[in-house]
Amino acid sequence: MEQTTKFKVAYVITERNEKTYWNRIGVAFTNKDGSINVKLDALPTGGTLQIRDYEPREEFEPGGAPRPRALRAVPGARPLPDQGL
Repeated sequence: MEQTTKFKVAYVITERNEKTYWNRIGVAFTNKDGSINVKLDALPTGGTLQIRDYEPREEFEPGGAPRPRALRAVPGARPLPDQGL
């Protein structure tokens, strides 16, 4: 049995208000005999535990410029003051 990668990522998948949330909660490693060791940073109390092969995200645009990260609004958070940068 040939594996493309031994490093995997553990997620818990929960659904709330008709939305699906994937939260990374740990990593997993495939052993030589095909068994898997899982190291969790959190224990899910609900939802589905999903273990997937690690796929690195594209951090740079094709021209080499850094890819901007999407900002997410946090409910109840106040906007940061303009720093005049």
